[in-house]
Amino acid sequence: MKFLCCGGNKGNMAVNANSTSGENKKEAEAEGAKHGLGIRHLQTFLFFFALAVAYAQRVNLSVAVVAMTDAAEANPHFPEYKWPEKTKSLLLSSFFWGYVLTQVPSGQLARKFGGKITLLTGLSICSVLNILTPLFAKLGGWQLVCALRVVEGLCQGVVFPSVHTLLSAWVPPNERPVLGTAAYAGNQFGTIIMLATSGLLASSSAGWPSIFYISGGVGCIWAILFFIWGASSPAHYKKISTEERKMIEMAQASEATSEQPKEQMHTPWLSFFTSPAFLALIASHSANNWGFWTLLTEIPSYMKNVLGKDIKSNALLSALPYAAMFVMSFIFSAIAMWLNKRNCISTVASRKLFNSIGLWVPMCALIGLAYVSSDQSNLAVILLTITVGFNGSCYLGFQINHIDLSPNFAGILMGITNCVGNIMSIIAPLLVGFIVNNEHDVEQWRVVFFIAAGIYLVGNGLFIIFGRANVQPWNDPPSKPRRHSTPQVESQH
Repeated sequence: MKFLCCGGNKGNMAVNANSTSGENKKEAEAEGAKHGLGIRHLQTFLFFFALAVAYAQRVNLSVAVVAMTDAAEANPHFPEYKWPEKTKSLLLSSFFWGYVLTQVPSGQLARKFGGKITLLTGLSICSVLNILTPLFAKLGGWQLVCALRVVEGLCQGVVFPSVHTLLSAWVPPNERPVLGTAAYAGNQFGTIIMLATSGLLASSSAGWPSIFYISGGVGCIWAILFFIWGASSPAHYKKISTEERKMIEMAQASEATSEQPKEQMHTPWLSFFTSPAFLALIASHSANNWGFWTLLTEIPSYMKNVLGKDIKSNALLSALPYAAMFVMSFIFSAIAMWLNKRNCISTVASRKLFNSIGLWVPMCALIGLAYVSSDQSNLAVILLTITVGFNGSCYLGFQINHIDLSPNFAGILMGITNCVGNIMSIIAPLLVGFIVNNEHDVEQWRVVFFIAAGIYLVGNGLFIIFGRANVQPWNDPPSKPRRHSTPQVESQH
């Protein structure tokens, strides 16, 4: 599969010469260049918007909980809850209890019913629940909020498998580096907006409940827009031009490994879990999630208690690393496109290069952060920005490796790795709550950063050793009964 950077392993490039699909791919690329903006770009924007909403709703509690437990510093006219650090860590991790349960089923459901239905249903329900959060806190305290976050996690478990399935259906292979990055940049955009505005909202006359009202309300607006203009594939969008639909379908045909319809393929579960390449992908995804969510859920507390930032500057500074990640993801995408045009690096080398930048540069920054004292707040902010900013390189590493390994089962593979990876997202905040008994103790935070750095080291090391970027044999499982078909170019890799 030619997904990113140099069109696959150089030794395999010659197979295109004797393949009709290779000619189709060139024609599709020419059509794409000729027609410019189209419905696929509208869909990409809707995916971007969906991920921005999803991440805003995930992280809103990270800043809101600071105001909810210290109303005097934000706005004393709203309820204050005396929740200790362990309770706050429990609340921050509870989202992922439900989130991991729906990952794998969501991949199957998106493949069967279409990504639009699963994505729309999950985010619509989650948006309504966000609006109800202040009411639940008032009626049932942290226990009811915890239950609410579990249900929100169940709803958002559909997001990544659905988006991966939709991208596979809508975006031609040659455009995936740009449009894939553009869609997933919504993660950082939602995080930036929520972290940057939460402190201001909490200090405003509307108080901390407005954090949940606004994030939930925007989610409802997205749901209406996606219901009207979203579609699971070009075939389901009536107003798409004939030229654009033909271009996308030709590009999809160029990477097909079988004439057998996807719906008739049985899922090769055993092959997934006996594939070293896929197991390495799980390890890398898990390592990334550990570090990413440790920082995302704990940066506001670290800013307040160690660096001494008030609620307004806390929110803005907490958003800074994710603004850097948003910008860096596009810079890395441009570098990848430049390397791709010059055919100077293989796909697998590209994946490992960008994954190493995304995990090992942050690893070094975390080690440095561990030795920053409480009176060096500017240096701490710089290192945090480097840690999170360079992590954006992973969008060109493990994040798109699922489609490299199996375009037919990319959504299911994303569901599996995201399920395992987000078990790390559950454990990480809980471990922080266990280690950090004194929120002002730099030594205790040092242990947290060392653990994250060590996990980054191991996760990317396994990806470098065992990671692959070619279509795997189990992408084309035999049907029941087996129908004879002629292998196309990708099955020869």
